[in-house]
Amino acid sequence: MSTGEQRSLGTAFGARSEPAEVLAGVDLSGRHAIVTGGYSGIGLETTRALAAAGATVTVPARRTQVARDALANVAGVEIAALDLGDLSSVRAFAGAWSERWESLDLLVANAGVMACPEARVGPGWEAQFGINHMGHFALVAQLLPKLRAARAPRVVALSSSGHRISDVRWNDLHFENEPYDKWVAYGQSKTANALFARALDVRLRDVGGRAFSVYPGAIFTPLQRHLDQEEMKALGWLDEHGEISAAARAGFKSPTQGATTSLWAATAAALEAEGGQYCEDCDVAEAVAADDAGFGGVRPWAMDDEAAERLWTLSEVLLDDA
Repeated sequence: MSTGEQRSLGTAFGARSEPAEVLAGVDLSGRHAIVTGGYSGIGLETTRALAAAGATVTVPARRTQVARDALANVAGVEIAALDLGDLSSVRAFAGAWSERWESLDLLVANAGVMACPEARVGPGWEAQFGINHMGHFALVAQLLPKLRAARAPRVVALSSSGHRISDVRWNDLHFENEPYDKWVAYGQSKTANALFARALDVRLRDVGGRAFSVYPGAIFTPLQRHLDQEEMKALGWLDEHGEISAAARAGFKSPTQGATTSLWAATAAALEAEGGQYCEDCDVAEAVAADDAGFGGVRPWAMDDEAAERLWTLSEVLLDDA
């Protein structure tokens, strides 16, 4: 069964919409949510907004004290230990959460790393693929019964315009045969996030569930921690003085605006009949050609249903072998 088409829904929201706009009239009382990385950057704003709408939010955190400090004044939030690069940690978190709650209504797979130095996690997986995709895949695999037990559950996987850099490297996922390229590795992981959402949507549809991937937009957050100042100057994000460039000021979103598309995808009634799509600026993104030079839209390899199923099967094998 094919997932939804990439066609605009013509929503009333856009790139600069704020969380309060898309959540106006949304009551999440009695709903349970998990937001990975929900204590920093756009994840923090996602947590705040969901909690303000009435949800009970669990924030899994590798740095639990940092999370407690960041969320100290946010009611309805609990912190639990989780390292997405450590499968035993993923299993422990999912097991403990499942013992406490009967169902999971919302999961926002927000945590991630970008353009980091070469590293290995889990049983030897390349770190960006291992954390951004496999860590979340393992988490959802453990929590899938709880998602399926909810009424109309939603899962939102954070992708990126970086998916345009690379398809999944089917024959060399972990850069064992070719030299490591931090941006290609990031691009592969973000394509994987989009394909994961398409395959997951198929597995939730019979219980009224939906899954989407989201490009939150360009935002200055701790995600850039592995980039030095010279690289950000070369990218045009900083000017020659090391200050935010005029182009970045014009094009980058605030952290709250960056959280808005995730919140829209997690709650919008307009998406009840949709599923699996890649979204940006509070709408379903345009499908663009493989050689499109822009940053917007979604490339063909990130919305391929056969590739989504191939990745799901491969991910199951990788977990079984871990």
